[in-house]
Amino acid sequence: MSEPIIRLEDVSRVYDTGKVLVPALVDVDLTIDPGEFVAIIGPSGSGKTTMMNILGCLDRPTGGRYILDGTPVEELDDDGLAAVRNRSIGFVFQSYNLLPRTSALENVATPLAYQGVGRRERLARAQAVLEALGLGDRLHHQPTELSGGQQQRVGIARALVTEPALLLADEPTGNLDSRAGAEVIELFRRLHASGRTIVLITHDPDVAAAAERQVHIRDGRIAA
Repeated sequence: MSEPIIRLEDVSRVYDTGKVLVPALVDVDLTIDPGEFVAIIGPSGSGKTTMMNILGCLDRPTGGRYILDGTPVEELDDDGLAAVRNRSIGFVFQSYNLLPRTSALENVATPLAYQGVGRRERLARAQAVLEALGLGDRLHHQPTELSGGQQQRVGIARALVTEPALLLADEPTGNLDSRAGAEVIELFRRLHASGRTIVLITHDPDVAAAAERQVHIRDGRIAA
């Protein structure tokens, strides 16, 4: 049996405001296996953003253990965290986070530069992913020349180009109209069917319904 990609053991995150300690996550246990499609769902203030930051190695727990793809995160320094983020996680953001005045092709190729991949191979791999996501005719378009749904697909292509163990999507339909949002969710379904491991952070029950498993978070705790 394969090891989990994500294992949270008794994880807590407390923020010190200087006047009071604010618990954002409390004693969270969570296991996600390779190939799962999991939605983490909760209302505003539930702790889901903190959960995403910890899962994405953008923040560290103040208690407990996080093991990502076999690596105990607490043993890593900041450079190690950056390396594991780049190697193991593909991020998809609500606001797309694309480089302005930069083509879709160059946007998708950029993460490979941090891995030391040569320019010719970077562009070839970026083009292949964009074509697979139906954007072969938009390779040289800048973000302002793309619809919101197309920009998000470029963002997904950028997340996939490094072949990460985990695709981590934070409210990926939040800035899209209902039709474009449905297309993005259908794309996640297809990626999951092809064997991708996906964790989707959302407040929207309709979006969460696309996942095969839902994890509800409330007041910093796993509720169901």
